[in-house]
Amino acid sequence: MRDHLLAGRLTLDEFSERVEMAYAARTRRELIEASESLPEASVESLGSRRRPRRATIALLSHVAQRGRLRLRGRSFAFTAFADLDLDLREAEVDYPETSVNVLVGFGNVDVYVPEGVNVDVAGLTVVGHRREWGRDIAPADAPTIHIRALGFFGTIDVWRVPHQLQGSYSEIIHQLQNPQRQLPA
Repeated sequence: MRDHLLAGRLTLDEFSERVEMAYAARTRRELIEASESLPEASVESLGSRRRPRRATIALLSHVAQRGRLRLRGRSFAFTAFADLDLDLREAEVDYPETSVNVLVGFGNVDVYVPEGVNVDVAGLTVVGHRREWGRDIAPADAPTIHIRALGFFGTIDVWRVPHQLQGSYSEIIHQLQNPQRQLPA
């Protein structure tokens, strides 16, 4: 499955969902179901035609960057007096390790990643917050996203979003901040 992810045939969310199914499998049939219907390797799918996302910039505004973004080795996110929602749940990655460098000045950056992907958050925040939310349940061989943050009077939040959690960003944030209030399904 990791090879399919790195070839761009699976998104981060699809990868982590299938890995979760494989780890939860109790029978051989359940394990086979986790890898069924994987996209076939073809000439067209050997490399994404989508240009890699190098930088996302928000100035005096609110920017939501989402969808099938293609991340190469290193990407940058800059905000000044702005809010940025950087949703990586459907991102395509080219390498097992990817870096997202975040610079915030008087603003807020929310980074959304699917559960099951390794996320390494480090950096410095002056008069602000750098926080991680959600469960860190990634297997050792899962792809890694390194988030390097530098914030001045800003907040950088990383949200590990379960696959079954749907809704707007504010609904996702509310449910991840208050998990004990949610009724079991």
